[in-house]
Order: sequence, then structure tokens, then C-alpha cells
Amino acid sequence: MSNLDLFTPGGGICRARFTPEALAALKEAVRMAAQTRWESIRSPHLFLGLLACPDAVLRDWGQRLGIDLPRLRQQFQEFFHQDLGAENVPLALNREFLSDNLIRVLRAAQRRCQESHSLAITQADLLISLLTLPDGVVGECFDRLGVSRAQLTQAALQAEKGD
Repeated sequence: MSNLDLFTPGGGICRARFTPEALAALKEAVRMAAQTRWESIRSPHLFLGLLACPDAVLRDWGQRLGIDLPRLRQQFQEFFHQDLGAENVPLALNREFLSDNLIRVLRAAQRRCQESHSLAITQADLLISLLTLPDGVVGECFDRLGVSRAQLTQAALQAEKGD
């Protein structure tokens, strides 16, 4: 993967930089943001997107941790739902709708992809970047449940390698 930007000149996500599975998770993140009544797409929405359409690595990650992915998605969706949020907000995979933290996750995933000499960003790249984001909401939620980010990340790395 070359060192090109993740965004097109118009601000849209450069879809060619992602595997079809990773792109599906991003599209689902947009849907989750709208469904939970947010006016922007945030890192928890990406996590919801990953949980909604997990690839083999994400499913393996969940199995290693004994996590019921659909149930976890439902819990996160309920937790991040805003009853007083706006309905029918037009959102898109465009920089203007992405939170700063989500952009940091995408950039970290891109760096990870480049370091591994992969051709496209995978769901594992997105998940690991999401879990290792300093002060990230998703990691903080797990911290509060007594599950460390290190444990989550280690399981993701093992699932990615197929160990």
C-alpha cells in the first residue's frame, strides 16, 4: 500500500485502501451512527460496524475471548444510543462526518497496514488500532468491565496470525 491519503480530494474515504470486509464495517458504522442518533461517526460506531459484519479474524477474536459478538454489539448499541439525538441525519463516509478519534484510528490502521506491507486495510487493522487508541471510548468501556486493552489486543493479534 502506498503512502497515499485515506481521503479523496473531496473528503470521501478512498475505498480502494480497504478490503471489502473492512469497507463493509465502515459502511455499517455510518448506519450505526445514524441509528444511534449521532451527528457524526465516532470510534464506537466503527466498533459496532466491526461487530455487525465480522470477518473470520473478528469472529476468531470473539471466540478467543468468549465474547458473543451479536450480544456485545447490542449492548454497545444500547449504550451509545441517544434518545434526544437527531433523527435522519444524513451521514456519509466523508472526513467532515468523522470524529477526530475515528480519523486517528483510520490513520493508525493505515500505518499498521503499511508496516505489514499489506495491500489494503483489514478489519484486524481497524480493530487493533481501535483497541490501542489512547483515551479511546471503546477501550475505556472494556477497562471499566475489567478487561484490559492489552488482553483484547493480544487476542486480536493471535487471531490475525491464526495462532
